[in-house]
Amino acid sequence: MIKRITIVLLAAILIVACSKNALTGKSQFTLLPEAELQSMAMQEYTTFLSTNKVVAASNNKDATMVQRVGQRIIKSVREYYTEKAMADQLNGFKWEVNLVDDKTVNAWCMPGGKIVVYTGILPVTQNEAALAAVMGHEVSHALLQHGNQRMSQGLVQQLGGVALQVALANKPQETQTLFNTAYGVGTTVGVMLPFSRKHELQADKYGLIWTAMSGYNPQEAIGLWERMEKLSAGQKPPEFLSTHPSEGKRIEQIKQLLPEVMQYYKPVVPAGK
Repeated sequence: MIKRITIVLLAAILIVACSKNALTGKSQFTLLPEAELQSMAMQEYTTFLSTNKVVAASNNKDATMVQRVGQRIIKSVREYYTEKAMADQLNGFKWEVNLVDDKTVNAWCMPGGKIVVYTGILPVTQNEAALAAVMGHEVSHALLQHGNQRMSQGLVQQLGGVALQVALANKPQETQTLFNTAYGVGTTVGVMLPFSRKHELQADKYGLIWTAMSGYNPQEAIGLWERMEKLSAGQKPPEFLSTHPSEGKRIEQIKQLLPEVMQYYKPVVPAGK
């Protein structure tokens, strides 16, 4: 009887929590209001920056580059959403971009546009276009609410599907860990289960659209993932690959996306030319 009741309750949660994502137009399981996640993200982001070494853009070319790429990606997202009459979907986004001095090969984006790039990923990206593909990919996970879906699943599995505020009040540490795990925050390799291939392909597609709209050649994503694969060959994968499938099929899928994505590509003309 208890088992049956549990199944019914979980089924009810699933039905109530199904929502439609503005970007894809498809239903998804999001138990948590984005506004609440954005509020939590602001707190977690502040805590993360205060406990890690942020590289100031004022005197570091890499940090300046990360800021430049990030601002172009953000501008492209805003333009796309405005063109699609979805600008209201970005209400509550207070974008921030920071480079953190950490050898981990990683990058992530919290709800509300809180972005971090680790210095450890820059030797792999090697150029601005590849970095744009990485940052666009992570921003897309946030826009597509993939982390919300993952955290919603975690709340159901680990905390019984309670509301976020209840979870924070009753089990703050567990909820904080669940949040950070859902969004890839941290440096422990393999701490987070991979996103589904469907989620990864969605993030690749829209990430490459932002990359192209920002004036960066999205074809650079192929070289990026080839370098990622070499990096993990014969050893434990770096953080970025532990949370992102990296098999050769992914590169094939990116190649299939390129004809569509290249329609958005408008190369930036250097000043003075």
